[in-house]
Amino acid sequence: MAARNHSTVTEFILTGLTDKPEIQLALFIFFLGTYVVTVVGNLGMITLIGLSSHLHTPMYCFLSSLSFIDLCCSTVITPKMLVNFVIGKNIISYHECMVQLYFFLVFAIAECHMLAVMAYDRYVAICNPLLYSVTMSYQVCFWLVVEVYILGLVGATAHTGCMLRVIFCKAKIINHYFCDVFPLLELSCSSTYINELVLLCFSAFNIFAPVLTILGSYVSIIASILRIRSTEGRSKAFSTCSSHISAVTIFYGSLAFMYLQPSTLSSMDQGKMSSVFYTIIVPMLNPLIYSLRNKDVKVALNKIIEKRLFCFNKDL
Repeated sequence: MAARNHSTVTEFILTGLTDKPEIQLALFIFFLGTYVVTVVGNLGMITLIGLSSHLHTPMYCFLSSLSFIDLCCSTVITPKMLVNFVIGKNIISYHECMVQLYFFLVFAIAECHMLAVMAYDRYVAICNPLLYSVTMSYQVCFWLVVEVYILGLVGATAHTGCMLRVIFCKAKIINHYFCDVFPLLELSCSSTYINELVLLCFSAFNIFAPVLTILGSYVSIIASILRIRSTEGRSKAFSTCSSHISAVTIFYGSLAFMYLQPSTLSSMDQGKMSSVFYTIIVPMLNPLIYSLRNKDVKVALNKIIEKRLFCFNKDL
């Protein structure tokens, strides 16, 4: 409906990651492998947490939600990109573009806030351990997860709603491999003042609020860890945060490189490489980071494997 009323463009052409046909096959194989690992890793993490009763804690509830967000965020973008590698014609319709933009924003914004919630959870666990079960009750965890998704839906609705009023008539080539806000705004031949205002307001909340929450939590966590006298106690406390710190650094580092630089042609090309990290690589790495560096996850995985092997041998 909005397409007919506000835009004369019915489809867009995505430039993709590269215009060199000789490396398209290599890129297809790489990103197909990445997507398979992403799906298996995140579905595996969700299943493992669901099957292991001792992982039914707030920390792993949030980790399960993060895995779901990562899986969905990658699924919104990667399959379309893989199809484009095969057919070699990166065309996306106006409606498909708006749908992709909407769901990408839902899960990208949700991930920002979920990482902040996970940082707050670690803050309570380390700085107020005696009140942890009360502060992070199942009801509180449930509503925190619900609020994360609500914030994602509200932000995505605002951005996509503003994008639907933009008129695209002078060009239809998107200098990106998926429909993102900035590359689309560059194609506008109508005023984008409202879009930029909404983008500024929501970015201030959806990026800076989680970042401040994460920084505040870790300042308090580091202060608490430094007050622990035993080296073993410090190491144990830090190990509960190391996986989250790694995930936050990779996600926000690539996000900042994409959005906090001048909008030029070269910066957009560099930004495409950066956005590969937070849209494709990070969703693949998160389950690996949390599984390889987490003793509880390793123990739960070993127990399930041993249980399955025992059942298999018993049947034989």
